[in-house]
Amino acid sequence: MQRCSMNKTTNASSCSSTAMPMECYMVFDDPTQKTVIAVLCCMFGSLCFLENTLVLYLIFSSRRIRNKPSYLFISSLAAADTLASVIFVFSFVNFHVFDGTDSSKEVFLLKLGGVTTSFTASLGSLLLMAFDRYICILKPSEYKVLITSRRALIALAVLWVTVIFIAFLPLFGWNCCTMNSTCSELFPFVDTNYLTTWIASVAILLMSILYAYVHVLWKARKHVLYMKTHYSQAGQQNTRMRMDITLAKTLVIVLVVLVMCWSPVLLLMTYSTFARLDDTVRKIFAFCCTLCLVNSMVNPAIYALRSRELYSSLRKICSCLGRMPGFTESNPEAESIQKSCPIETVYEDVICNTQAEPMKD
Repeated sequence: MQRCSMNKTTNASSCSSTAMPMECYMVFDDPTQKTVIAVLCCMFGSLCFLENTLVLYLIFSSRRIRNKPSYLFISSLAAADTLASVIFVFSFVNFHVFDGTDSSKEVFLLKLGGVTTSFTASLGSLLLMAFDRYICILKPSEYKVLITSRRALIALAVLWVTVIFIAFLPLFGWNCCTMNSTCSELFPFVDTNYLTTWIASVAILLMSILYAYVHVLWKARKHVLYMKTHYSQAGQQNTRMRMDITLAKTLVIVLVVLVMCWSPVLLLMTYSTFARLDDTVRKIFAFCCTLCLVNSMVNPAIYALRSRELYSSLRKICSCLGRMPGFTESNPEAESIQKSCPIETVYEDVICNTQAEPMKD
């Protein structure tokens, strides 16, 4: 790199001193690049924070909504994305734009642990939501028995404790300085073996999410074909078929967003574990990191704000504030809009009940 000539030996040995050559990891020298990355982070971070805090407010302001397992998972996702919008933006902009260095290795690893916790907890919450939908679509008659609020809270507690433990392992001692091992070329003080372990863990999370949604998508497609073959009359069955198609479209969006936002970062991290990186690759990686923030920003639109119940709560709040005078409780136009609104959370609003008909194999 231009600021310092860093190799693996020098990188590891520098840990023996009190200060790490942090400038080796500061990849942006051009003021234009710094301005662009700062604007992107602040814009995405602000939208992410506002959207996810809104979701949290809508969920916890309604006793009926916050006690449902599916919304507990959504609130966990929103909480993780809210943390990501704050911790990531502050740490990333301070380091890459303002060239801010921390007073000690421990302070930096503490911040890095916060960023790792928020993004990993976000993916973990997505996995629990995928499992929730998987059970709901494939075994709707057993859903309320298998997925309860108590089990949802236990699963979330296990998730967050596990994520926090893994994220702060470098602070607890698994870093290249303490281990006297090879440091990552992407993250200061991070041991390459730890980075490899984290990449593998995240890859497993993503593959599990993809498997669950692809399986649900496959089941939805089979059900659409089944309904077309066995039912010719209009009515409830055609409505169910339309909901299956809507669900399939939503799942395609979910899969595309996950792959687009996370695959570049994971591929570059994996590449860094066995190959040397130049300035260009490091800059590309830094820009790709903002895609993870984009994922946190679009999560509310995909998983929460399309929910009919959350939409109804938001509509009531806006009506009370006088910002949506046309949407009142007695306004038939409002009811018509809500009824015609795409039911993306089909599993919660319609399918997941004890009277639902399971999908045909």
